[in-house]
Amino acid sequence: MRRALVAATVVLVIGAAIYFFVHGHRKPVARFETTKITRGNITARVTATGTLSALVTVQVGSQVSGRISEIKVDFNSPVKKGQLIAKIDPQLFLAALEQAKANVAVEQGQIEQAKVNFKNLDLQRQRNRQLRKQNLIAQADLDTSEAAADAAKANIDVQEAQLAQAKANLHQAQVNLDYTTIVSPTDGTVISRAVDVGQTVAASFSAPVLFTIAQDLTKMQVDTSVAEADVGKLRAQMQATFTVDAYPTERFKGVVRQIRNAPTTVQNVVTYDAVIDVDNSDLKLKPGMTANVTFVYAEKRDALRVPNAAMRFKPPPEMLGSGATAQGSGGTARRGAGGAPPSGGAAGAPSAPGGHRMRPGGAQSDQRQVWVVGDSPLAPPKPVNIKVGVSDGSQSEVVEGDLKEGEEVITDLSDGNASGGSTKGGPRFRGF
Repeated sequence: MRRALVAATVVLVIGAAIYFFVHGHRKPVARFETTKITRGNITARVTATGTLSALVTVQVGSQVSGRISEIKVDFNSPVKKGQLIAKIDPQLFLAALEQAKANVAVEQGQIEQAKVNFKNLDLQRQRNRQLRKQNLIAQADLDTSEAAADAAKANIDVQEAQLAQAKANLHQAQVNLDYTTIVSPTDGTVISRAVDVGQTVAASFSAPVLFTIAQDLTKMQVDTSVAEADVGKLRAQMQATFTVDAYPTERFKGVVRQIRNAPTTVQNVVTYDAVIDVDNSDLKLKPGMTANVTFVYAEKRDALRVPNAAMRFKPPPEMLGSGATAQGSGGTARRGAGGAPPSGGAAGAPSAPGGHRMRPGGAQSDQRQVWVVGDSPLAPPKPVNIKVGVSDGSQSEVVEGDLKEGEEVITDLSDGNASGGSTKGGPRFRGF
């Protein structure tokens, strides 16, 4: 009895050892994550952010320094061209104007005095000429009268020049006085006021900005920062849509007016300004709002769609077998370094980020390769070369290739363990 018990125990131990030896070294079952090829619409978009502003914004400043005595408008006030919007205390400028007028009067009087003096000296010169002809005076006396008359005539010219200078000072005083009355240069709406009554403004070096007036808020523009990689996809008169945080559920429309050539570089990132004209008849949009803009540059209806993840998938070499090759569009594409097959096209072509094959010279190709599941659960996947068209970033249009609607393509691979990440219950492959 005891021998039988010992023998049974030995048999159980040996059986357990054999079981764990066999099953403990089995490779996990690989499980594909697959997605079906579908038909639908594909819309290619470019997104950017921008800022709303009025088409014409005028900054109204002061040409003269002084104390603000009156303000006639406030924020959001509508104004007309020539309308009084503020006034600077004119007392100092009135005094300067009166002084300039007095200086003009003084110069006019001096001119009259110089004319009378010249007339007297000219008569004396003429008498001396007659007396010299009769030898009644010396030549020196005649020369003295001639010089005095000429000097008096030159003095008239000097006084007339000083009168012109005084009139110019008078005009300047009048202009400065006029500048104390600040008027709107255009029709529009006041969107900013930077002064209050009693505040002193100084215009010594530059004109201080007192008001900012938007000419017409019913027509606005969005200045967007478009990345240099996307700017080639845009063109003038292209339709654009955008949203603002103030109305998150409403989508506004606009038209691209121009794409400016001046680049903006911030931290080595180059962007270009695409200007969008926007109708703001309902006055919902306000200057300074941030706009999230979408440009639709291509669209395909009822296109055969393949997920971009499927074009990035590469099966491990163990799954393909020792002699596996991927048949490309121009022949046989052998596995590259490490046994992994190339992402698509001819062998030896360098790859761009995301698995996109590059043409010689660096141009990106539209040739791709996807992997479809085998005919049986244990069969290895099969490569299919395709040509893609429009892409929305997650799906691409299949232009050429042996793919059909409803066919399953592989997007990822997991080891099939219960704790080994996410799986979608796709086909399994017991190859590694």
